[in-house]
Amino acid sequence: MKILFVHQNFPGQYRELFSWLRAQGGHDLVFLTQRKDVPPLEGARVVQYNSHHKPAKNAYALTQYWEECTGNGFGCALAAEKLKKDGFTPDIILGHVGWGELTFLKQVWADVPIIGYFEYYFLAQGGSVGFDPEFPASPHAPFTMHARNAVNFANIQTVDQGHSPTRWQRDTFPEAFRENIYVKHDGIRTDKLIPDPKAEVPLGRLNRSVTREDEIFTYMARNMEPTRGFHVFMRALPHILAARPKARALIIGGSDVSYGKKSGSEGGYRAEMEREVGDRVDWSRVHFLGRVPFEDYQRIIQISRCHIYLTVPFVLSWSLLESMSMGATIVAADVPPVREAIEHGKTGLLTDFFQPEMLAQKVVDVLERPGTYAHLGPAARAHVVENYDFTNVCLPEHLRQINKLVPKAKRIAVP
Repeated sequence: MKILFVHQNFPGQYRELFSWLRAQGGHDLVFLTQRKDVPPLEGARVVQYNSHHKPAKNAYALTQYWEECTGNGFGCALAAEKLKKDGFTPDIILGHVGWGELTFLKQVWADVPIIGYFEYYFLAQGGSVGFDPEFPASPHAPFTMHARNAVNFANIQTVDQGHSPTRWQRDTFPEAFRENIYVKHDGIRTDKLIPDPKAEVPLGRLNRSVTREDEIFTYMARNMEPTRGFHVFMRALPHILAARPKARALIIGGSDVSYGKKSGSEGGYRAEMEREVGDRVDWSRVHFLGRVPFEDYQRIIQISRCHIYLTVPFVLSWSLLESMSMGATIVAADVPPVREAIEHGKTGLLTDFFQPEMLAQKVVDVLERPGTYAHLGPAARAHVVENYDFTNVCLPEHLRQINKLVPKAKRIAVP
């Protein structure tokens, strides 16, 4: 089958599906992306495109996002036209809706079916915006959020089938969208993301490696920012370290911002929160590891006695499900997208996002009485294997959705 993937940040949510199709062989795979640093891949072509237009910094706020997304969409369409001129016409297109890249592809290939990834509908209430009163929404948020949804509205008409990874994310969209959006996670490689009691992580500060025998607790986010509860974690940190004198915090994440407003402080939210908690923290037991290779991240979670996952109501992080697959004992924010994955007391512990001391108490209890919570990690892994495993659960459904839209002779065998 000829398949065109479209995602501005290769491979995005298509990491596992794209890899599986490459490994299968026999497919003509092309991935359109803005990334310039992708090395040559066996069994596929990665084609870069450039945005055709970027809005000015002082562009009208209500149309700025649409202007940016149409610039992406037209740049993507120009690259698609070149592919077409060079003889490539896909049997199906799989792409992310959010950055406008799919918007004009029907103008290039009118009869080629498209499955669009609908990740999030911009909500003025009930989502990330305005959830935390410490970071209040602008008075104009209801207008700017709805204006950003112009991309979603255009693309629900562009695609032949929509896709969302979780029920909560699908349900952020209006009811009129939902009937055309199937729900299935991208998939977690539970065969590779497994517990490992022998895992160890070298810490230069200690001149030795730490293991499950050490009292390690962890926090991970792409970037240390309020959307992922970094400020809540940092306010819980002094209480955890004071109660557990041998505990160490291993923190994974960059210092930029992925979602929401940037910090006004030099050094970002990390520096801001370091100043706030100040000398109440024993910094010799706090290890900021930055962004780490995937294999290192895996070992860090494998040695963690307690993993902390915090988020406002927003898209569910892969890291939560990956940590569950590795059998982590998790304390997580009690918000709707997390409740879809974690049942309190059975597959993890939920805590009020707004109460750092409550978070600290639960983490301390897990560190102090690991035997009491020993059932949570295996149950979390079992839940992910049953509901989010890529090979046995998610892949078959994604292939069924693809096969519905292509001629019988082109269909991919469902494992």
